[in-house]
Amino acid sequence: MEVLKNYINGSWVGSKEHGVINVVNPANQEVLAKVPYGAKTSGDAERAVAAASEALKEWRDTPVMKRVQPLYKLKQLLEENIDEIARLITLECGKSFAESKAEIQRGIENVETACATPTLMQSEFSENVATGVDEFMIRQPIGVCACISPFNFPGMIPFWFLPYAIACGNSFVLKPSEKVPLTMMKVFELIDRLDLPKGLVNLVHGGKESVDALLAHQDVKAISFVGSTPIARYIYQQGAANGKRVQAQGGAKNPVIIMPDADIEMTARIIADSVYGCAGQRCLAASNIITVADHNGAIKEALVEAAKSKTTGFGLDEGVEMGPVITPESKKRIEGLIARGVAEGANILLDGRNAEISGYEAGNFIKPTILENVALDGEVIKTEIFGPVMSLLQMDSIDQAIDFVNSNNFGNMACLFTSSGLNARTFRNRANAGNIGINIGVAAPMAQFPFSGWNDSFFGDLHGQGRHAVEFFTQTKIVIERWPKEWSRKF
Repeated sequence: MEVLKNYINGSWVGSKEHGVINVVNPANQEVLAKVPYGAKTSGDAERAVAAASEALKEWRDTPVMKRVQPLYKLKQLLEENIDEIARLITLECGKSFAESKAEIQRGIENVETACATPTLMQSEFSENVATGVDEFMIRQPIGVCACISPFNFPGMIPFWFLPYAIACGNSFVLKPSEKVPLTMMKVFELIDRLDLPKGLVNLVHGGKESVDALLAHQDVKAISFVGSTPIARYIYQQGAANGKRVQAQGGAKNPVIIMPDADIEMTARIIADSVYGCAGQRCLAASNIITVADHNGAIKEALVEAAKSKTTGFGLDEGVEMGPVITPESKKRIEGLIARGVAEGANILLDGRNAEISGYEAGNFIKPTILENVALDGEVIKTEIFGPVMSLLQMDSIDQAIDFVNSNNFGNMACLFTSSGLNARTFRNRANAGNIGINIGVAAPMAQFPFSGWNDSFFGDLHGQGRHAVEFFTQTKIVIERWPKEWSRKF
């Protein structure tokens, strides 16, 4: 069985760490590869940073128009290999092939947006701020940048950061999730074909030891992270304590309000896609669904039917819409939270526990689940389940529903379904979340816009993607110039 290598200084090299863990297909427990995991991976991270520091010396002074040229080729390579990359995502992450392919497409869009860095980096110039004095701002690279990426979007999330970082003149170290390293291994095979300086972009495996080495290394100037809120808070605290710029995306408990004037059939279908897409393992998955004045239960019935229609199975099989959750431990945790919700007084309208998929009996499958009237003061209503579970609540007015939305400690996404422009305007103005959806179930910003997040869903100031990414990966310098006539030579 292959032990995955690191990509350091332009070469594939073995880890100094002899301990390994298995990379497992969550649909059938097949071992796909072995990945280095242990204390000595911290040394791998240090070697990657050293290579990145050396490459930075040349790259930071390379004209920005030349820095983006390799990204055009990377976009082409990703498009040519999209099916193979998507297949790897499905094998190691579990989502359907269609979801995996859509994920890579979002990553490609970020590469494309980063190609506009020559324009996005432009700054301001003021002539004669005082007599004969000009003042202007320039953006310069921040240095060696590192990314710690999660298991749920192994193909997309690194591209929230990597293309922008190198286009802005930085070098880069990626630490993919040890659960899903194969996707980025393939992507780095493509990156190896680009005309980039050796050591500019590096990949190191491992777990906490690798992360802590990156957080502590004095040459790493910026850290990007996506994951759970407790780890995001740790990354932010440790990175900031070590003088680094940090953007740390945390967890979520995304609420959705359904008004009685919404299109019931369309709304139910969209919300089911949001709750159960990627088996609920995404930070923009809808979770707490609030129906307003659904007195005859029509919205509830439509949601139940939409959930029942989802086909669960192995993501590479035809017609499958939802795959397994990532590990047996995740399945056990999710099923435990379902039981906790029932113990707290919820009614279970649809029970996806003990799911059996023919031919994949060992898989980590949970079918769509719906809990009704979850206790507002209980654990389940406020815990990120990160699985295919909908909590269904009934409220009397949009004001009551918005107050509930704003009581959430998280603030990643909030959505409203309505045919009223006034309701929509009220909601987008008052809802405390960084990504707002109106008649949208997954309010995922396009690459030109930052992936926002508020409260416990984000730690930092500048988010991933778009102009925020360019600002994060550069530092500003203000230049004030004066050239007195009497200092000029006379010719």
